[in-house]
Amino acid sequence: MIEDETRPSLHVLVRREDVDASRLDGRVVVVIDVLFATSTIVHALASGASRVYPAFDAEDARRAAVARPGALVAGEYLAKTLPEHAPATPLALAARLETGRELVYFTTNGTRAIAACEGAAAVYAGALTNAAALAAHIAATHPRTPVLLVCAGSVGRLCLEDFIGAGHLVRALRDNGDYALTDAALAAAFAVGGADIDHLLTTSRVGRMLSRAGMGDEIAHAAACDSSPVVPILRDGALVRAAA
Repeated sequence: MIEDETRPSLHVLVRREDVDASRLDGRVVVVIDVLFATSTIVHALASGASRVYPAFDAEDARRAAVARPGALVAGEYLAKTLPEHAPATPLALAARLETGRELVYFTTNGTRAIAACEGAAAVYAGALTNAAALAAHIAATHPRTPVLLVCAGSVGRLCLEDFIGAGHLVRALRDNGDYALTDAALAAAFAVGGADIDHLLTTSRVGRMLSRAGMGDEIAHAAACDSSPVVPILRDGALVRAAA
């Protein structure tokens, strides 16, 4: 069968390390880190944060905080909250946020994945929680633009929760637009078909580790598909709510 090249492509990368910066121009990129970076970004903006600066590392976060007096700084490395930082998970962080406050945010994988994709035509933060709203926004705002879903992964490894998040978003995009799916996008969509999302997140490698740390409520929040209308877009180096 000859592929219909008139349709925009929809592709999935399973690790941030697979991003090729030279191939981002003219593409819409969605970064997915379900446990928890992009889930946290979505919830932080929903909870009143005015902007979220995705820091590349702890030193970048310190510089960003100096440049943004009054900003709340949150971060983790290898799932452990960094000293003198607010917690990096959705519910715990939202409890510390004040409406209108800026957030400087650093994580092991997710914020670094966002930084790796800055050369794209548009960069969004995607999660299970905002997939429906995000897919509708992308299909309406970028109707003929190729879409690349970037799973953050975990220090060079595929993460089940991110792949499931990508699959849920592939299905949502397919419901809103006519895309030519690559094999990776098809595989992600098949993986999520009929799945118990909360169970998959809890039994994933990262999910098991977080469950042992008592974060079951945070995992359940991240597993709540299509529960948020917030669409975070990267503008001038920070994530803000996209206009409706």
